[in-house]
Amino acid sequence: MKFGVVVFPGSNCDRDLIHVLENVLKQEVVVLWHKEQRLSGFDLTDCIMLPGGFSYGDYLRPGAIARFSPIMSAVVEFAQSGGYVWGICNGFQILCEAGLLPGTLLRNTSQRFICKPVFIRPEHAESAFTHRLDVHRAYCIPIAHADGRYYADAPTLEAMKRNRQILFRYCTPEGVVSEAANPNGSLENIAGITNRAGNVLGMMPHPERAAEEFLGSTDGRWLFQSFIETVIDAGVDVTDDLLR
Repeated sequence: MKFGVVVFPGSNCDRDLIHVLENVLKQEVVVLWHKEQRLSGFDLTDCIMLPGGFSYGDYLRPGAIARFSPIMSAVVEFAQSGGYVWGICNGFQILCEAGLLPGTLLRNTSQRFICKPVFIRPEHAESAFTHRLDVHRAYCIPIAHADGRYYADAPTLEAMKRNRQILFRYCTPEGVVSEAANPNGSLENIAGITNRAGNVLGMMPHPERAAEEFLGSTDGRWLFQSFIETVIDAGVDVTDDLLR
C-alpha cells in the first residue's frame, strides 16, 4: 500500500508519521510538498495523510490557510473520487476547513494546549479504518493540541450519528465514555470522525506517537495495521462493502 504524506509549512509531525509508515509498518511512502498540484501515481487503494503540526503557524485559525495550498485541490478531488484521506490533529482541522469533513475544531475548554496520553474507543468496526479493531477495548494514544474541541450543530450531529460517521470517542482506560474522560470538551467526547462515504478520516489523537514500545504504547500501530490489512484484503471496494 502507498501513503502520500503532505508537508505544509509548519508541519511538525510529518517525519514521525513517515518513520512509522515506512520503517515500522514497511509501507511505501511518498512525501508531498504543499505546492504540488497533482497526486501522480496514486490509486484508490492508496491513502493521502495530512500530518499534525501548526500549518502556516495556525494564523487566522488552525488549517484555515493550509486548506488553500495548491495540493489541497488534488486531495479534495482524490477524496471525492473515493480515495482514502487521513488527517491527524492539524490534518483533521485542515479537512474540516476544506469541507471534506463536517463540523469544526474549537479551542479547548481549558483554553490551554494539552499534551498527554488519552484513551479512545472505536464506535464500530464497519469502517475500513476500524474494521479489525476491538470495539470493546480502549486504545492509549496521545493528544497534543490547543484547538481540539470538536463541534457540529445539532442537525449535522444527528446526520453523523445516522450515517455512523463518529468513529472514535474519548473514554476511560476501561472504555467508558464519560465527561471525566473528555480532555478538551469535544461534543459527545468525539475524537475522530469520517465523511459520509467513509473514505476520509479525521482524528485529534496521534497514533504515530504510539506505534513503538519505547514510546510507552503501541496502540497506535493497531490503528494503522487495521486499516492497511483491511484495504489490502478487500481491495478498492472496501468502503462500499463495509459501509453501503
